[in-house]
Amino acid sequence: MIHVILVFFWRWLIVIAAAFALGGCAVVSEFKPSVAVRAMTPDEYVALRRGDLLGKGKLSALTVQTIRVTGLDEWACAANASLTCIESLTMMKDLDGETRLSALAELWLQHAMSISTTVSNSRTASTSAWIETARHAYAYLFFTGRSPGERAFEERQTQVRDWYNYAVQKTVTQLFGLQHQALRAHAGGANAAFRLGNWVLRVDLNARLPNDATTPRELLPANALAFQGLRGIYRRDGLGAELVAVTDAEPISLNDSDGSPAGNERPRTFPAWSEMPTPNVTVVLRFDALTVDELLASHELIVGVYDPLVQDYLQLHGQRVPLAGNFTAGYGLWLARSGFNQQSVRGLFGRERGIDHPHLYLMQPFDPRRRIIVMMHGLASSPEAWVNVANELLADEKLRCEFQVWEVYYPTNMPVPASHAAIRQVLAAALHHFDPDQETLASHGLVLIGHSMGGMLARLMVSTADQQLWKWAASDPRIDLDRLGSTRSQLDPLLRFQPFPGVDRVVFVATPHRGTVVAGQGLGRWVAGLIRLPLTLLSTLGDAFPARAETTAHATILQNIPNSIDQLDENDPFVKATSELSISDQVAYHSIVARRQANGPLADSDDGLVPYRSAHLDGAESEKIIVSGHSVQETAESIVEIRRILREDISKHWLTAADSSSVRGGSCPVQR
Repeated sequence: MIHVILVFFWRWLIVIAAAFALGGCAVVSEFKPSVAVRAMTPDEYVALRRGDLLGKGKLSALTVQTIRVTGLDEWACAANASLTCIESLTMMKDLDGETRLSALAELWLQHAMSISTTVSNSRTASTSAWIETARHAYAYLFFTGRSPGERAFEERQTQVRDWYNYAVQKTVTQLFGLQHQALRAHAGGANAAFRLGNWVLRVDLNARLPNDATTPRELLPANALAFQGLRGIYRRDGLGAELVAVTDAEPISLNDSDGSPAGNERPRTFPAWSEMPTPNVTVVLRFDALTVDELLASHELIVGVYDPLVQDYLQLHGQRVPLAGNFTAGYGLWLARSGFNQQSVRGLFGRERGIDHPHLYLMQPFDPRRRIIVMMHGLASSPEAWVNVANELLADEKLRCEFQVWEVYYPTNMPVPASHAAIRQVLAAALHHFDPDQETLASHGLVLIGHSMGGMLARLMVSTADQQLWKWAASDPRIDLDRLGSTRSQLDPLLRFQPFPGVDRVVFVATPHRGTVVAGQGLGRWVAGLIRLPLTLLSTLGDAFPARAETTAHATILQNIPNSIDQLDENDPFVKATSELSISDQVAYHSIVARRQANGPLADSDDGLVPYRSAHLDGAESEKIIVSGHSVQETAESIVEIRRILREDISKHWLTAADSSSVRGGSCPVQR
């Protein structure tokens, strides 16, 4: 028995020795399994599935795997993304197309990132590398066996799309720096071509820049802009680089001179409206090819520029592809650079570089297929009052599809009837300019949203005044109608009017329809005393107001004209007169009312400035009470309520349009 055991033992010993002598396999030499397993942590899982150059600064796991299985030098490829590695992988035609092209896209991405930071005086080479990144990602997306829709749930496609979008962003911003003059020359022409190295590029412009600008002054990546003061950044995932095109189309004050020598200045005439000068655009690099080989051999591409508010998808190579879009960056950049916060205060007190005429801002180039929301801010304010309201309305696809936003910016020191008449004039002129025959959807179904004094102006916009305000003017001791004589007609547009045509709905937010006690006491009276009205007001109102002394000096005349704070006083005769004007029965209206404290009788509540008894309106379709201070329009509850009102308005508007011959249309984005 012992002899048998010894024989068995020696036989195994000989086998093991032979295995060692021959080099052996790992299983034998190490006496352990060839594959080990352990639990993966959540961080490791995320890194494996989603980690890549853009997220982790390292090649993705699938690209590293491709390098390994093809026998390339893993460390050389991963560390340097050498062109030799790229060329070797390019030659491996027997490798699965999706695997090879996606790995090549990331290797080109690494190469482009490397030379962008290390190679000086070689921006052309850098831009060409970014184009190669975009080209190989494009080949993966549209020239492999499966369509983008078939890979919709795959993380790899999301990675490749992100590499493409980032490469397009880098390509276009670098092209803008290298070829700014060429782009300026060709931006207005379809299919205009220019060269970069061995590439021929054509610009396909599908987005109109604001105020007829031909090319941007700056082109900024939207994802590189961080904002404070905005509660959310709203965008749409898809194909393309999200950019902000900054133009030179800043509005100029209507009373600016024309630059003539001192003493010879002539007033310049400017439109009282302008489009926001920082629109969001989406850029796509398109490659016209029928096969992947044709695509990878070509050196021609198309730079397609789109408006994400107008288009939400493209047709590329037989595929319906969502178009990326950012709806916040341009708006946020405009407000950040506007200087409204200081200008509105200077305007209130009549200081230099303040605003003295209303101006209308269109938040996007005029779209005849979208109805218009007109927003009017309150005292000592500006379009900044709507910073989160406008932004979050644009975040709602249904509202974005139906409406375009216009914001009124007006001097809040002016008498309310003067501001009302001027705003009417500006709004009417803008609508006539864009739609002279009132044939488009934009001229019908307007919605007004007014906060505080802006709500008072909105109410006048939808009210009828025949002799009521003339009676007020005749009884107000500050006004001398006898001095008007033949110029009496100067005041008629201020005191007699009909509801503004086309307005269907109004939202009053913290509006002092019957004035406020604060305006007539203490701090309110002190601030009112500091207000100085602009001399331009005299051209319309001066003759109606007597001087306190014998002198007829302009400054003395202006002292007698009631300013905006005077007319917010609950005891002011003008407020009492306007509170009795009838609102058109063709207009639906809603109230959003703030109260500082949740407890206590509603009738006795206020928001710190406006009491409930002044903000409440009988006949409103809805009244929303929100616990807040006076700036209630910026609260989440208020924005939710405005969104609810607008969504209901859409349903009612289209139901009415379906049953009548009224103007109809479609405002949803279109394909290309």
